[in-house]
Amino acid sequence: MPLSKCFAVESFNVRQSVDSGQVNGTQGERPDRYRWIALSNTTLSMTMATIDASIVIVAMPAIFRGIHLNPLTPGNVTYLLWMIIGYLLVQSVLVVTLGRLGDMFGRVKIYNLGFVVFTLASIALSLDPLTGTHGAMWLIGWRFGQAFGGAMLMANSAAILTDAFPANKRGMALGVNQIAGISGQFVGLLLGGLLAAVNWRLVFWVNVPIGLFGTVWAYKSLREIATTKRAKIDWFGNILFALGLGSLLVAITYGIRPYGGHATGWMNPWIIGGLIGGTVLLIVFCVFETKIAEPMFQMGLFKIRAFAAGNAASLLGAIARGGLQFMLVIWLAGIWLPLHGYDFTVTPLWAGIYMLPLTAGFLIAGPIAGTLSDKYGQRLFATSGLLLAAACFAGLMLLPIDFSYWVFALLIFGNGVGSGLFAAPNTSAIMSAVPPSQRGSASGMRSTFQNSGMSLSIGIFFSLMIAGLASTLPKTLSKGLIAQGVPASVATQVSHLPPVSTVFASLLGYNPVQNLLAPYGVLSKLPAHSVAVLTGRQFFPTLIEGPFHHGLVIVFTAAAIMAVTGALVSLLRGKQFYYDDKDAPAVILSPVNHKKRIILNGHALTPRSGDAPAVAADSPPVTRRDPASPRGGGSA
Repeated sequence: MPLSKCFAVESFNVRQSVDSGQVNGTQGERPDRYRWIALSNTTLSMTMATIDASIVIVAMPAIFRGIHLNPLTPGNVTYLLWMIIGYLLVQSVLVVTLGRLGDMFGRVKIYNLGFVVFTLASIALSLDPLTGTHGAMWLIGWRFGQAFGGAMLMANSAAILTDAFPANKRGMALGVNQIAGISGQFVGLLLGGLLAAVNWRLVFWVNVPIGLFGTVWAYKSLREIATTKRAKIDWFGNILFALGLGSLLVAITYGIRPYGGHATGWMNPWIIGGLIGGTVLLIVFCVFETKIAEPMFQMGLFKIRAFAAGNAASLLGAIARGGLQFMLVIWLAGIWLPLHGYDFTVTPLWAGIYMLPLTAGFLIAGPIAGTLSDKYGQRLFATSGLLLAAACFAGLMLLPIDFSYWVFALLIFGNGVGSGLFAAPNTSAIMSAVPPSQRGSASGMRSTFQNSGMSLSIGIFFSLMIAGLASTLPKTLSKGLIAQGVPASVATQVSHLPPVSTVFASLLGYNPVQNLLAPYGVLSKLPAHSVAVLTGRQFFPTLIEGPFHHGLVIVFTAAAIMAVTGALVSLLRGKQFYYDDKDAPAVILSPVNHKKRIILNGHALTPRSGDAPAVAADSPPVTRRDPASPRGGGSA
């Protein structure tokens, strides 16, 4: 059944727009001035929220030393996993709900509250009074709180910008905002290393002054622009979505843990149950949302081609990008930097420094691509960006493990440029394609796809890397250990341990061989020369470079396939079009079974099917009132 027969479109007599110089019916700041205030504040919040997704990765050794807990002990790996994935998981699950609440009660109101929650949680994290497992639980719990505040910010920032900027300038604004957010994930690696070298609590304290400043600034400067419509909260839909997506992401993440005699946990009945159960709950959620009058999310938005294709491409791009982040840190910190004279304890920090060309590529390409996409259309830039990223993945596969840095830097810079070319135009296309009244929940769904991609990448790429190591590492490691005097029985046991502990040791800056042999007390019984060789900077990198390269080829092949697939999906988005322009009335979609009506200035109109075609890239923006129109790329 065409979407035009499933939705009623109601219009308000007055479009409350920043372009008219009014905010909620009152005279506010000049429109252009308010736009830049909104852009500056939301960019600050996005950077802060995304930095915290990665800042703990490099700081993890210092954090766990501070609470007197070894994260690599088998019983403590769970705490390590939740410190890494908990933040992204909570954000992935909550952003749609919080975006919908923004549509209902005010996007600025929810956004401002996010600053408060994020800042208070950062203070609580900084003041962790406990040690051991209790200290770890304190940190994990307040990380959830921090993620809750970050989700409020992320769910509504893009919607606030879309409200504030006219259609022909949104690409630039969303480009700055989104690239600041994505680059924050890589800046967090560097910042975490620098602050943890002084004191682990600074990793959380750094958010407090930024959060306080942002909170005061947001409450004083931001205004509600879009008209809100109160509605019943879809409790059942929210619960279905949270349980379904949460179960799916947790199961995929726990799949990297060994189970029984397997290197990974994909044969664990609980993992299989979580995957199946989560998928079933999400399917039930999708069906349920089409049956109620006031759903948590309008599933009909996925019939808009630009929205559906943009989100699918975003998911694939996020998976590829997330895998790149973790694999590069392991490659640099576990192998390349030790081979070049760096001690294992400082390699995570220097890994962040050596990855700066990647961040530079994001920062340069994002705003430029966003601005140009306003003029030439989003599809060209978004698709080209993913293809460039895929080419750089292929280039990284061809590098030797001990590479020449300038070649490596050029490839990761190119990958950053590709991701920047994709992110800004893609976000602009998604947000411009939906009705103004649905921008909060649409922004939340966009963030869900992006954050879920990052969470999925951890499970997918770590599993691929561990599977690759499990097939080649045991023989190489056993042979190398025996050659240095380690008893054959110990060498056999160590070499057949699940590779996950070796991978995490490399990621966190622990000496992998020392970590593997410590439980057996072997090092104290070997000659000093053998101990120096085993725990030195050359033994482990030289030993593992063959098996690691095998796993790296698998991982980057998968990432390249994801990026190419995302590019193909991006091509399906159709030509550039806007759902409305600055003169269009705000709209609200509600599922009904009668013919569509447009109520404009008190007059009911019943348009012909197919009216209001999409806006081509070379045409001026026009009002788009029918998200289901099959012409010009309007619907899937």
